[in-house]
Amino acid sequence: MAEHTGVTGPGGEFELVTEHVRGVPMRVYRRGPHTLRELWEATAAWPERTFTVYEGERLTYGAHRGLVADLARTLTGRFGLRPGDRVAIAMRNVPEWPVTFFAAQAAGLVAVPLNAWWSAPELAWAVADSGARVVVADPQRCDALAGTDVPVVRVRGTGPAAGPVTEWDELGLRADGPGGLDGLPAPGPDDDATILYTSGTTGRPKGAVGTHRNHVTNLLNVALTARLAAAPPDAAADAAPQPGQQGTLLMYPMFHIAGINGLVGAVFGGGKLATLYRWDPATARELVRSERLTRSNGVPSTTAELLDGADPADLASLRTLGMGGAPVPPELVTRIGRELGAGAANGYGLTETTSAICANTGAEYRAHPDSVGRPAPGAELRVVGPDGADAGEGEVGELWFRGPNVVRGYWNRPEADAEAFVDGWFRTGDLGHVTGGLVYVVDRLKDVVLRGGENIYSAQVEAAIHEVDGVLEVAVLGVPHARLGEEVAALVRVRPGAARDEDAVRAAVAGRVGRFAVPAHVRWTDEPLPRTATGKIRKRELRAGLAAP
Repeated sequence: MAEHTGVTGPGGEFELVTEHVRGVPMRVYRRGPHTLRELWEATAAWPERTFTVYEGERLTYGAHRGLVADLARTLTGRFGLRPGDRVAIAMRNVPEWPVTFFAAQAAGLVAVPLNAWWSAPELAWAVADSGARVVVADPQRCDALAGTDVPVVRVRGTGPAAGPVTEWDELGLRADGPGGLDGLPAPGPDDDATILYTSGTTGRPKGAVGTHRNHVTNLLNVALTARLAAAPPDAAADAAPQPGQQGTLLMYPMFHIAGINGLVGAVFGGGKLATLYRWDPATARELVRSERLTRSNGVPSTTAELLDGADPADLASLRTLGMGGAPVPPELVTRIGRELGAGAANGYGLTETTSAICANTGAEYRAHPDSVGRPAPGAELRVVGPDGADAGEGEVGELWFRGPNVVRGYWNRPEADAEAFVDGWFRTGDLGHVTGGLVYVVDRLKDVVLRGGENIYSAQVEAAIHEVDGVLEVAVLGVPHARLGEEVAALVRVRPGAARDEDAVRAAVAGRVGRFAVPAHVRWTDEPLPRTATGKIRKRELRAGLAAP
């Protein structure tokens, strides 16, 4: 992100100052909020606005505030939790999710969002690993945790539970309460706020420990990006905002960092947050139309499904379609502008960087749709070559970041900390380069195909194949070859009725990347590619099938 002294300089709306964070000097925002509790407290300014919309249910900010305050007192009173204790959240994107999350933040507790797609053993492992003292769960996750000895609060439960639980309705939470915290101590910016478990596509996931500063830094990074996109850099700080309440269609699960990003972003602006029990494109389009939502947040695959077969009038209120969690096909960026006249926004980041540490939006994104944009203000970037030296302009290396939105480390994993964090720098495991100030991500280190000594970056090959007419999804990876070591294979899903044209696939790769990267194997599938809950393709599951003759 380009910096603009009128906005980030002394006296600017997003002024940056230098502070020491965990002993390292960093550039941080002077303005608040400085903690997630401060963010929640600010919602007292708009009690009548709609906050959450879910399956026909509506909750105002005033009602949310009352529920959060009562639950915070219940967690510290009835359940005896103290600052720093962990509260696990195991549920889909229902309205009780943000209530529980902000109650933990208001009370100085640590929220532990659990992957709602996990099996019962995985959920139980994470509860034990985090040391959670209370779990708030929906009925399905509640039954999966029946064997745990940690107190479980069941939300939206009907009928008998599989084990002993406390029903949400038994807590006596009041939507019409005063919203006070009765002297509960406030957390500081560098206190722990969350433990977010990484995707865990191989082995046990790691719990990334995020602080309040991490979360509000990301929140303000996103707000600054929107501010600069909405008005020229030198415009007055009080430039007129878009009229009416803003609204977000949240397609990410809230247990993912991008989902939390969407949640806190809505709260920061007093916006409306619309969620679904499960993803359904037709229902999502109706929700956008009926609620006049102005933004969507989701992975590229769900964004594409939102557009597929849509009447542009149904999505006319959308002004920005935010994407992340997986590489964004450049063709999708073009399509958003062509079909909706809306803007696309791409955030690159990881759980460990508290979501987007780079962003690309507006005219720059349209001009460079294959870039993830510029690093956020306050974020430092190194591109490190195999020899440990910094790579030059345009040279590919591993992306290392340092800054106030990088987590402090992993929960009880000192060996993982030593591997991933070096002198305050976080090693992303992603390969990329910086050209003209823009960051380009070309692959995961582990996904590079090594063909006869040539490095082939799967993300570049996938982007080329996405330009073939009718392609919905593609996964590119290396499969063993006796002489070359590896060769390129591609698994492609196309729209119903579209041609399965191997020649077109190979020609697209040869023209955009080079003949050395042309897939030796092209396989077709009618089924959606296997993905994690956050949209990443599970390439490990695909490799054996692609290698087979």
